[in-house]
This record gives sequence, structure tokens and C-alpha cells, in this order.
Amino acid sequence: MPPAYEAFYVRYSDPPAIPAFILVRPQMGENIGAASRAMWNFGLDHMRIVAPRDGWPNPAAVAMASGAGRLLDEAKLCADLPDALADCDFVFATTARSRDLTKPVFSPEAAMVETRRRIAAGQRVAVLFGPERAGLENDDIARANAIVSVPVNPAFASLNLAQCVLLMGYEWMRGGDAVVAVEDGLAGTEWASGQEVEHLAAHYEERMEAAGFFYPAHKEVSMKVNLRNMWSRMALTRADVQMLHGMMRQMVRWKERD
Repeated sequence: MPPAYEAFYVRYSDPPAIPAFILVRPQMGENIGAASRAMWNFGLDHMRIVAPRDGWPNPAAVAMASGAGRLLDEAKLCADLPDALADCDFVFATTARSRDLTKPVFSPEAAMVETRRRIAAGQRVAVLFGPERAGLENDDIARANAIVSVPVNPAFASLNLAQCVLLMGYEWMRGGDAVVAVEDGLAGTEWASGQEVEHLAAHYEERMEAAGFFYPAHKEVSMKVNLRNMWSRMALTRADVQMLHGMMRQMVRWKERD
């Protein structure tokens, strides 16, 4: 067994937990390098390269990889698409153009959800990306099980190779458990407790009452209720509470100096 093939066999003898991204007849080394960067941005490092126009290895690809060169070192070079797909159980083909082929068409998001489902079931999944000039040919897509169609401007549907790889990598990462849709950036502080907010509200009420704010008398109760309601609506951190306490203390000191 040739050393290069043996290394590939050992590494992928078990189905990997990520899809293989297969670049079919890529034309420019710079785009291959940029694609490797896009993959590694989202934790993907299983690249296969089919018949690159300018040969392999490619110095331009290495220069463009900028930190993701390991993907290029470990990429499998394939003579043709059947070789690249020999061990794959399910294959997606990316294309922005309508095709005269009867196949299920997935959005990028749905395709990566399906990819995760199939990988979890023990299958090997691959995603095909076509050459820069015209994308995948019908003969390439005929070997895929499904199509991934990117919703783009129909008047300008062409995507750069690395852009398409980046988009699919992003959808792969977005479907993982590690991605939180919305989170609070607390910048070293914590949310204020109910007791801390209550203490702040009492501090302001006390000082504002001393200043004669609650006037006229018949509106005092409703004004205090509205003030408490305002504090309860505000999402305050401990740092916010400390600052607001400090603001009130400083205003009182300034008034007392006068």
C-alpha cells in the first residue's frame, strides 16, 4: 500500500465526525488556500481535491492558507470524482443554477442539518464544490444524492469557491451545540440580584422624597409605583447598580456643598 494512501486509510477508517469538503477541479491555488482557511474557521479539516488545474502541491495555496496549511498537508489528492467519492455514503452537490436533474434540493442550513443526522448514524457525508469558472458539471452532480442551492441574487448568482465553502462551513458550525443564538456579554460583571435592585430603588426613593420630588401629595403613591416599575423593567448589572448609587450620592454631596 502506498504511504500516502495508507495514511488516508488509517485516518478515515472510521466515519469522521465531520463532512468531507471536496473541491472538484479547482483552478487557482489561491482559492484552494482560501477554502482551507474558511473550513478551519468552522472546525472542518477533511478536504479532498480532485484534479486541480495547476497541479499539487501548490505554493499559492500554501501562501493563501495562512494558518490553515495543515489542511492542505493532509488533504487527499484524487485523480477523479469517483475516486474522491469511493467511501462516501451520501453526497451533496453545491450549485446556484437550476439543473435538468431530478434530485432533492436543500438549503445550506437544511443540508448541514441532514449532514449531522447522517454522520450521527455512522455515515460518511461529502459536499462537492465546483471549479471557479462554471461550477459543477451535470456529470458531477449526477453522482450526488442531493443538491444544495444557495439563495442568491438571480441576476448575479456566481459565488467564489472560498465564499461557498465559508457559507457551508458556517451552516455546519451553526447547527452544533456549541453555538448560542443570543448571549449576554457582561464584561466582567454579573446581573444584579433582586435585593440589590430593591436597595437601589429604596435609595433613590428616599433621596427624591427628601428633595421634594413626589409632588403634589395626591400623586405620591402612583409616582412611587411608576418609579419601582421602571427599576423592575431595567436589566441592571451589579456595575450599573453601583454606578447609579454613586451618581445619586454625588448629586447629594454637590447639593449639600451649596
